[in-house]
Amino acid sequence: MVSPKFEICRVGAERIFDLRHRILRAGLPPESARFDGDGDEATLHLAAFAVDAAGRSVGQPAACLSMMLNTFQSEPAWQLRGMAVDDPHQNRGLGGVLLARGEEIVTAAGKAGLIWCNARVPAARFYQKQGWAIVSEPFEVPTAGPHVKMSKRLNLAFQRESVEKPRG
Repeated sequence: MVSPKFEICRVGAERIFDLRHRILRAGLPPESARFDGDGDEATLHLAAFAVDAAGRSVGQPAACLSMMLNTFQSEPAWQLRGMAVDDPHQNRGLGGVLLARGEEIVTAAGKAGLIWCNARVPAARFYQKQGWAIVSEPFEVPTAGPHVKMSKRLNLAFQRESVEKPRG
């Protein structure tokens, strides 16, 4: 399970380019880690940072993701892009915690009821464990290998109910 010594924060895209490049675009030019939509106002960038004994975030991001408002199959949707977990932190639960936080934030935004991504085939099982479904046949991304499209419905009705219910 994930160590409690990480903090997940919203960040500017520039804070995650190095991690994206090292994990997802190794061997390609650094600018290949910059995506269309990174600078859009609606785009969400999250990073997980180690926390020191005083509770302050330190060092470089251990994990990151971006969610961009887009469409999928003619429906408004959030597109997950650039999710990466640094090698020493992989397979410890940090990616699942980061993804859950991202899903929570875009659900609360209420702008779309679906999230989707182009997942590397070896990562598909990770997403399935998080409730995502494979919705395409495998296809090749020339710079990154075999991928599948995956998606997940967001529970916007639940979010609206919990926001609209009066407390008392």
